[in-house]
Amino acid sequence: MAHTHAHHGHGHDHPGQGHGHGRAFGIGIALNLGFVLVEAWYGWKTGSLALLADAAHNLGDVGGLILAWMAYAAAKLRPSEHKTYGWQRGSILASFVNAAVLLIAMGSLGWEAIQRLQQPAPIAAGTVMIVAAIGVLINGATAALFISGGKTDLNIRGAFLHMATDALVSVGVIIAGALYLWQGWAWIDPLASIIIAIVVIFGTWSLFRQSLHLLFDGVPEHISVPKVRESLAAISGVASVHDLHVWAMSTAEPALTAHLVVRGERTADGILRDAQVVLHERFGIHHVTLQLEAEACAEHCASETAPH
Repeated sequence: MAHTHAHHGHGHDHPGQGHGHGRAFGIGIALNLGFVLVEAWYGWKTGSLALLADAAHNLGDVGGLILAWMAYAAAKLRPSEHKTYGWQRGSILASFVNAAVLLIAMGSLGWEAIQRLQQPAPIAAGTVMIVAAIGVLINGATAALFISGGKTDLNIRGAFLHMATDALVSVGVIIAGALYLWQGWAWIDPLASIIIAIVVIFGTWSLFRQSLHLLFDGVPEHISVPKVRESLAAISGVASVHDLHVWAMSTAEPALTAHLVVRGERTADGILRDAQVVLHERFGIHHVTLQLEAEACAEHCASETAPH
């Protein structure tokens, strides 16, 4: 029996790539850029290092949002003869850069705070609290724009995490300002920065780890290869499965290739249809390429290539 190739086309919207997110990125970038300018101005006017540091951190996040938006747009570019998968991997790269930038920013913020603890400086707490409160509103609103996509797309989740952690940073700044007004503790400002940095690092670590894993063609976390193999082998007419590969083409789209060894009288079309239904419904894999082989051919293939 000749090799049979089945490929499921993708003329449909993928999860996590709904039309609304392009607009969400645009609104988020505009809001946050405006806030960075306000925060930097008041930080400079009041001599508050905390506000200036937060403005720098927010500016980094605007960069992160622009990066994520570019990756989101790149995932929609059509594949070409030179890039047959298109630019979808851009979303994985953006997630990785986003997480790395956030980890570096928090590390430097923590270091700055440790220096400040040794020489606490007075702060204009009232102004700092008002500006931080605006930050909570803007970052909270931006984070809300990305909630829906964050469940299915790592890149959108990266943008959501960025905004949510920013809102958290601003809440920390408000609490520090209130305690400073109440007790006059100058050390509370740097201490709050250190706590926030630790919280953000913990929150970002899994995003960093997952995006690095996907960059090296790792299997997406929600897919179990043994279960995929089991489900394919259980299809009527399939004797065994080999050369099974699962990876991520983008943060929202897993892909699979496999060789199915077939026996009996079942038609190739029936087996392929069953396999596609199982992979779509049970594992959410839409980009599927399957090769069907007769048992005699499979033995020949196995002797030619080392076992996987």
